[in-house]
Amino acid sequence: MLKLKFIGNDDTVYDLEVQDGSTVMENAVHNGVPGIEAECGGACACATCHVYVDEAWTDKVGEPEPMEEDMLDFAVDVRANSRLSCQITMSAELDGLTVRVPDSQG
Repeated sequence: MLKLKFIGNDDTVYDLEVQDGSTVMENAVHNGVPGIEAECGGACACATCHVYVDEAWTDKVGEPEPMEEDMLDFAVDVRANSRLSCQITMSAELDGLTVRVPDSQG
């Protein structure tokens, strides 16, 4: 099991143990993390699973692919560390990843 931490928009911390190969979005939905709506179910067709990747993890998570960048145009308050959580797949390299849920989704 891998560790994944969500920090809610109210600063509540959600420490999760997750499976290798699962997405950050799937883990948020399955564990009831508030603020991750995931309306498209992980198809990269909306921006309702927007998160901010902790600065310590941005290099390991990497840059968004062009399709994800297009969808981020629909997110609210996009920042340099913005990602769609449906496009981040957990792996041993991301064990301990921390993401923050924005105040609102697009």
